[in-house]
This record gives sequence, structure tokens and C-alpha cells, in this order.
Amino acid sequence: MISSREYKNKIMPNWCPGCGDFGIQMAIQTVCAEKQIPFEKLALISGIGCSSRIGGYLYCYGAHTTHGRALPFAQGIKCANRDLQVIVCSGDGDSYAIGIGHAVHAMKRNMNMTYLVFDNQVYGLTKGQTSPRSSKGFVTKTTPQGNAETPLAVLPMAIACGCTFVAQAFSLDRRGLSSIITRAMDHKGFSYVNIFTPCVTFNHVNTFEWYRENLQDVESVKPGYDPGNMAEAMKLLVETKGLVTGVIYEDHETPSFEDTMPPQEDTLTAHVEKPSAEVFHTLCSEFQ
Repeated sequence: MISSREYKNKIMPNWCPGCGDFGIQMAIQTVCAEKQIPFEKLALISGIGCSSRIGGYLYCYGAHTTHGRALPFAQGIKCANRDLQVIVCSGDGDSYAIGIGHAVHAMKRNMNMTYLVFDNQVYGLTKGQTSPRSSKGFVTKTTPQGNAETPLAVLPMAIACGCTFVAQAFSLDRRGLSSIITRAMDHKGFSYVNIFTPCVTFNHVNTFEWYRENLQDVESVKPGYDPGNMAEAMKLLVETKGLVTGVIYEDHETPSFEDTMPPQEDTLTAHVEKPSAEVFHTLCSEFQ
């Protein structure tokens, strides 16, 4: 049995104390332990930003890619080895600015992988500039008079692009977040989860307290909610102004990208031999 702690390597995260990213990492470890995913069957791919450092803190295969390019890299890995459980971690700046084109096409392509976006509504790594998700009027070093732009409505965008699993979670809600990530990883197709994860250093507006007061769970808003109805999903997001957590939309009918492609030849598949735990940990230790 693999425990959740065993998915964590010896590298100490350098996130700020109190950062919501810690909660997301723990949720990923929890879900992987519940599913008993072997280390060599898990690939975690990330881009650039505070969120994207997470790949260096877990025992698994993965890559820390260039800014906004985590999704095409991850899709190449999945094409080469369909047996891998692929998780992509990215931030709102990484995903919705330089990476938005890749995100849109990955959503419509519907490859079987899980996309987790750490949404802190600010550029944290580069010291607090506005991101595509920053609130209107948000004051930063680059917008001293307040952000003039409307934040990007990412969940309706994902549904409109053909994403077959769209959900939203809160990093402080460990149980709810773990449940949503579990459902996302179980989904056959591209699963996307936007995760509110407050930046304790550069965002003093969208704080943990602010989210506790403003976020609503989908079941509390609409008891018995059916995520299979696209029109109802869009209506829910309009009525709640996007401040809702849970599985918002799920399409079980559209086949995944892999299901529409011919079977792979053995010569074209990147098979990964299972290393012993000792060898795998030694390999990971090389990067510590």
C-alpha cells in the first residue's frame, strides 16, 4: 500500500507560508493514494509560476516546461504512453494568458488527462501584477489606478470550447477538493478544474476569508443539480457570477481523443518498465 506521504519527496516547497498551493498538493497526494497509482504510472506536467513548482515536490515522472506550454507537452506524453495517469498543473497567468490558445485546443481535443489550474487571480511569482483573472479595480504595481479589464470567465469558456468535464474547487476545502479531483481523474476525456487558491503575499482582496463569505457549493445553490445539462451549467455560472464550487458540467457521451484514434502499434508506444521503489527514489533524489 502506498500512503499519501510517500508521494511527497524530500524537497521542501518554497511557497509562501499559508499559500493555498499546499492544500492542492495534499489533495493530489490523497487522491493518488486512494487510487494506489504506482509512481511510474503517474506523470505531473507543469508550466511556469508558483503553481508549477509542484512537479518538483512529488515522487512521479514529470516535466517543468516553458511558460504556457504544459498542455502540448503533456499531450505528447499521453500520445506516447496512454497508460500513464497525466496531471497538468498550471496557474491562472500561465493558463489564461500566454497559454490560453493551448488550453482552448486541449479542451476541444478531449484527450484523457486532468488539468488543474491554481487560480490566485494575480501573477505571484513575478511579484504581484494583474492576471487575466484579476478583479476589475484590482490595484497592483502595474495597475496603480486599478485594473480596467473584466476578469476572464474561464468556466463558460471551457464549456463553450467543448471541454467534457468542468469543475471548480477551493484549496482550503481539502475534502471537497479531493472529491472533485477524484471525479476529474475518473472522467474519460479532458477534465478541467479551476481551483481558487488565495495568494497570501500579493492578493489581499481575494483572501481565504473573502472566499469563505462568497463561495457557494453547487448543491447548496441547486439541490439535485444535474451537471449533464449544458444550458443549466451556463445558467448556474451566470447566476452565481462564477463563485460556485463543484462539478459544473460533465459530458459522458463524447468519446475521448484516444477512442477516436486507431490502436497504437507496440513499436510506437513508449512503454515504461516498472522500477523498484529504491531505484525510483534514487532517480528522484538526483534532482534534490
